[in-house]
Amino acid sequence: MSPASFANSGRPDVIIVGGGIGGLSSAFALAREGLHVRVLERAKEFGEVGAGIQLAPNCTRILDEYDLLDEAKSLGVHPENMVMRDALDARELTRLDLTDLERRYGYPYLVIHRSDLHALLLLACRRAGVELLTDRKVVGYDNTTTGARISLTDGSVEEAPLIIAADGLHSVARNVLVGDDVVSSRYVAYRAAVPFDQVRADRVAERDVLVYVGPRCHFVQYPLRGGEMLNQVAVFASPTADSGTEKWGGPEELDAAFEGTCDTIREAIPLMWRDRWWQMLDRDPVDTWVHGRVALLGDAAHPPLQYMAQGAIMAIEDGWVLAHHLARNPSDWDAALAAYQAVRVEHCRRVQTTARAWGELWHLDGMERLQRNAIMRARDTCDYGFTDWVYGPTALTPDEEPAMFTPVPLASAPV
Repeated sequence: MSPASFANSGRPDVIIVGGGIGGLSSAFALAREGLHVRVLERAKEFGEVGAGIQLAPNCTRILDEYDLLDEAKSLGVHPENMVMRDALDARELTRLDLTDLERRYGYPYLVIHRSDLHALLLLACRRAGVELLTDRKVVGYDNTTTGARISLTDGSVEEAPLIIAADGLHSVARNVLVGDDVVSSRYVAYRAAVPFDQVRADRVAERDVLVYVGPRCHFVQYPLRGGEMLNQVAVFASPTADSGTEKWGGPEELDAAFEGTCDTIREAIPLMWRDRWWQMLDRDPVDTWVHGRVALLGDAAHPPLQYMAQGAIMAIEDGWVLAHHLARNPSDWDAALAAYQAVRVEHCRRVQTTARAWGELWHLDGMERLQRNAIMRARDTCDYGFTDWVYGPTALTPDEEPAMFTPVPLASAPV
C-alpha cells in the first residue's frame, strides 16, 4: 500500500518514537513529502536539555533546504573562527577561518542553544501538520504483515507502515533489536551558559569557538543567543569512572581536573553548573539499523562521543536522507529503508570512530602532547583535508560518500 492511501485512511504513515532534535527534524522532513507523521514523546511536554550546539555546513545546508536557516541564524551566532589552544599554556595550535569555510562549503557554521533549535523544529512540525503527542512511553516493538507495531506502558498498541526509533542513547528499540550496551569513555562533561557580561573581563573571545585541549581534559567556549550568553563545556577523565559508583564524575572532581590549566580556564571553572553532569558514553557501531519496518535513527542508531560536534547533525542528516529515499520510492517502503541503511551506516561509523580517535588526540600528555601540538601548528589555516569528508554535501548513495582524510602520525612531528 502506498503512503498516500494510508494518509487517506487516517492511519499515520510513520510513527516516530522520540521528540528530540532527531525525531522532530525527521518528522518535518517526512511531512514535507506529504506523509502523515505521528511523533510520540515520553515526557509530559516537548523540550531539550543542555546548552549550546554547533551546526556545521553539512547541517545548515539542510536547514536551508527546509527554509529554516534564516530563523536559525536569527537565534544563534555566526562565529568568525574556531580556535584550538593548548589548555596548559593557552598557546594557539590551529584555527579554522569560518568565513573562508563558508565560502568553501557554501553554507555557514553556526552555534545555537539546543532549546532554541528544538523549539524551531517543533514549530516547523506544527506548521507542517505533524501529529505531536506527549506522555507516551514505548516499551515494545514488533513487525506485522503490513508494517510494524509498538506497545506502550498504558497497554495500548499503535501500528504504521514504518516506525522510526529516535529515542536516544538509551533507546528501548536499540536494546530490543540489537541488545548491545553503552560504552563508557570514562570522561564526564560539565556545562554552563552564563551572561556574557559576567565573563567579558576574563579575556573571553566574543566571536570565536574556542577549544582548549589538555592532558585528560578539554574546555570549550563559544557565544550564544546573539552574543548575550557564553556557552562553556568542561570535560575530564573521571578517576571514579571504574569505581562501580553509578553517578561517577561528581562535582568534587571538577576543580582538581583543571587545577593545572591556564588562567582563562581556571577562572571559568567556578561558573560551571554543579548540580548536573553528563557521563560521556557512546555505543560501538552496528551495521544493521533497519529491522523489518522498524528503523533506528539518530543516537539510537549511532551515538557518538562529542568531539566532532556531529551528533545532532547526523540525526538531522538521517531524516533528510530517509525522506529523500521515500520520495524516490513512494510505494516501496522496504527499498527506501534499504537505501537509507546502505549510505548512512558507513558515514556514521566513520564519525563515531573518528570522534573516539579525536578524543584520544585531544587528551594526550608528555611527549605525545608536544608532537600533537607541533603537527597542529604546522597546519595551514585553509587546509580542509580534515573536514571535506564531513562538512560537504550529505551523501544519498554510497558512491557519493567522499574519501576519508589521511591521518598524520605523531612520530612525524619535529619536536
